[in-house]
Amino acid sequence: MTSDAYDDLFLGIPLPLPRPADGREVRDLAYPRFTVLLEPVRRLAVVTAVNIDGSELHDLPRTGEWQLDARVPAAEQTGPAVYAANDLDRGHLVRRRDPGWGSTAEAREAMEATFFYPNAAPQASSFNQSKELWLGLEDHVLQFADTTGERVSVFTAPVLADDDPPYRGIRIPRRFFKVAAWATQEGGSSHLAAAGFLLDQSELIDVSQGALAVPALGAFRTFQVPIADIQELSGVDLGELVAADVLPRFDGPGAPVRGEAAWRPLRAPADIVLS
Repeated sequence: MTSDAYDDLFLGIPLPLPRPADGREVRDLAYPRFTVLLEPVRRLAVVTAVNIDGSELHDLPRTGEWQLDARVPAAEQTGPAVYAANDLDRGHLVRRRDPGWGSTAEAREAMEATFFYPNAAPQASSFNQSKELWLGLEDHVLQFADTTGERVSVFTAPVLADDDPPYRGIRIPRRFFKVAAWATQEGGSSHLAAAGFLLDQSELIDVSQGALAVPALGAFRTFQVPIADIQELSGVDLGELVAADVLPRFDGPGAPVRGEAAWRPLRAPADIVLS
């Protein structure tokens, strides 16, 4: 398997791979055009990073089978036993099609690499408009960035909170974050721009009776949120992405908006702020 990994110069502006702010131990796993930082205690990714070239993406049939990554012990991965006989999906963090660009062979190899378990996290299987929106965020950002070559770098992971509900030896994350970054032209030079998003599946995960229950009614809630809030919630140092955030942090003259009051509910792509 080619291990090109995430390229921090992909946008033409240095953008280092985000890492846990507390310096905790992680497993650096390089795949074609993306990197996963696996947190061995939680057995889930603390961050993933992928480079997407929208001008070279391929639309290939789905191939690949979920498998453990032999480079790390199975006990450090959330493997098939967690997903058996329940309503949990193996939720791709780096989407299957995102690294699938370049030659056809390169695209196929990269797409199949997204099926390693370190790139998955448990998500409720219910499918509704808000989850569909979440899955299409990269596409929407790529369309917006098409004037700058359709290049986007995306960082995605579960929010690994201490109070996530325990289930089959892991803790199921209730929230997921995504930060998309691209280069924008201003005054004859390139500048970094970024947008942050949060998916909340809290209403769809219930293990209070000792077994997983996914209510028939409930919703994934999708928000555009200040990247500074994502940094605080996730414990991941997002570096220059915080200052590059396109979402305004103020509501009225000099009045800062903090916390969930600054979160923008998303119901359709038109609700997203990218400039």
